[in-house]
Amino acid sequence: MAEVRLEGVKKRFGTVEVLKGVDLDIRDGEFVVFVGPSGCGKSTLLRTIAGLEEASDGVVSIGGRVVNDLSPSDRGIAMVFQSYALYPHMTVRQNMAFALTLAKVDKAEIDRRVTAAAETLNISEYLDRKPKALSGGQRQRVAIGRAIVREPEVFLFDEPLSNLDAALRVRMRYEFAALHERLKTTMIYVTHDQVEAMTLADRIVVLNGGFIEQVGAPMELYDHPANLFVAGFIGSPKMNLIPVEVVKASATGATVKTAKGDLIDVAVDASSAAPGDTATLGVRPEHLEIAASKGVETSVTFVETLGHAVYAYLAYGETALTLQAPGEAKLAASQKVSLTVPKAQAHLFDADGKAFRRI
Repeated sequence: MAEVRLEGVKKRFGTVEVLKGVDLDIRDGEFVVFVGPSGCGKSTLLRTIAGLEEASDGVVSIGGRVVNDLSPSDRGIAMVFQSYALYPHMTVRQNMAFALTLAKVDKAEIDRRVTAAAETLNISEYLDRKPKALSGGQRQRVAIGRAIVREPEVFLFDEPLSNLDAALRVRMRYEFAALHERLKTTMIYVTHDQVEAMTLADRIVVLNGGFIEQVGAPMELYDHPANLFVAGFIGSPKMNLIPVEVVKASATGATVKTAKGDLIDVAVDASSAAPGDTATLGVRPEHLEIAASKGVETSVTFVETLGHAVYAYLAYGETALTLQAPGEAKLAASQKVSLTVPKAQAHLFDADGKAFRRI
């Protein structure tokens, strides 16, 4: 079993506390992605699991063993970094075999593992080439192959696709997913790219300021963000957030009023709210609808036409909104657009940023 458990994990660098008490259980064979803004602690958390950083407090367990005092080589993990870090004077075969050679593994066993990993990654034909003769994607596969041959219990990936161009990143996302399906090994993946997180993860861990904000399946976080931070971070374009005042509140719904005086109904359990409370209304760009008649009046400031969709950036008083419309929509700068907000698709957050439960 290769489950990973973190209990009260903290990490300090001098007087700066980067991880502030992380509790997390990662199941055997699960693909978990850490996301969050720069400086949130996601790479530090990964390095702490790996043993490249020592936890200041708390317990790190891998496969049921407490590994706080174990070196990285004894933790049953293999790590792939943003930098490929391949030896330029060695062939692909030699690069992949290097750690096993140092460990004095039998040559026949080394050959077996390298051959199997190369077949898994579709790089068998490159085994006798040197890194300079490979593309960026091929080099990244070699770096992954170097990890696979160690047959670890847990794979750790630290932004492995950051150095690749956009088209190759899309292809490599597919290959990571296929690799996990074949190996069935626990994988922990750090990225700042939420598209990678949404497409790869069994579960996403959203970090902010050294804390975990929410853990869940990609669509769980997308449809039911626990708070304003997760709502604003998950989704591209990000969720529209509008300051409002609660007018009516009950267990079966709420009515809120915007600064411009528009009344909007929201299907949430607002039994803990009261008229006059400040709140934040959230609605994703694809859920805003162009009204057939009078609705929320906005003005288009800029339009992006992408073919499959149109993104219109709108001014609504002091608030900027984003509308995602079908590709055939005819929208132009300075155009007046009336919108409706479907109450079943809207979110509501209290003054502390906590989400009201959608119903």
